[in-house]
Amino acid sequence: MTVDIIFKLYYTVHMCTAKIININNITDNKQQRLAKIIKLGQIIFHAGDLANLWQINNANTLHTTLKRYARTGLLFRIYRGFYSLKPINQLDPLLLGIKALHEFSYVSAETVLERAGIISQVRNIITLASSKSKQFFIGDYQYRSRKLAAKFLFNPAGIAEVNGVKIAGVSRAVADLLYFNPRAHFDADQLINWREVKKLQAEIGYKLINKNYDFTKPKRSRA
Repeated sequence: MTVDIIFKLYYTVHMCTAKIININNITDNKQQRLAKIIKLGQIIFHAGDLANLWQINNANTLHTTLKRYARTGLLFRIYRGFYSLKPINQLDPLLLGIKALHEFSYVSAETVLERAGIISQVRNIITLASSKSKQFFIGDYQYRSRKLAAKFLFNPAGIAEVNGVKIAGVSRAVADLLYFNPRAHFDADQLINWREVKKLQAEIGYKLINKNYDFTKPKRSRA
C-alpha cells in the first residue's frame, strides 16, 4: 500500500482529531501495521489484539511500539492495554463499553429503557449484559455489566446490531430487567408491549412475567 493511500485512509479516521501527522515520519513498517488496522474496519483495540494482528510475540516490543505510536498520534491510549484510532470524547460510549469488556455483550435493561422514556435513571450509567458482573469507569463514562447465564446471554431474540453495537430492543430490555429484578419499577409501563415481553420470556427461557406486570388484559373498573 502506497504512502498516499495510507495517508488518505488515516486522514479519514483522524480528520476530527485536529492532529497533524507528518507523513514523512510514517515508516514502511508503520504503514503496513496501520494498513492492517484499517483493513479490520474497527477503531478500538486491546493490546493483545494488536499483538496478534502485527505478529509481535515479545511483550516489551509490543509495549514500546504502542507507546511510540501513542506519542506520535497514530494511536490514542484509552488506558493501559486499550487503544483506539480516535480520542475518547469522539468514540461511541456504547461501543467503548462493549469493547472494554472484551467478550460477548450487549446494551440492555436500564440504558435501553431510559432512552425509550420507560424508566427514569438517577445516575447516568450504561448497562450491559455479559457473562460477568462488573462496574467500571472509562473517562467520564460509567458502566455496569449485569451477569447473564450463557443460555440466556447468547439467545439473539429481541437483539439487533446498530453501528457495530448489539442492543436489546425495548421488549428484550424489559425481559432482561425483570430477570435481574423481578420487582423492577417502570415509570411509563403503558409504553411496553407486554404480549411481546411474555413471548420473548418464553423464547429466551426466562421465568414468565409476574402477574403484577401483566397488562395484556383490560383492568376491571372499580365500583
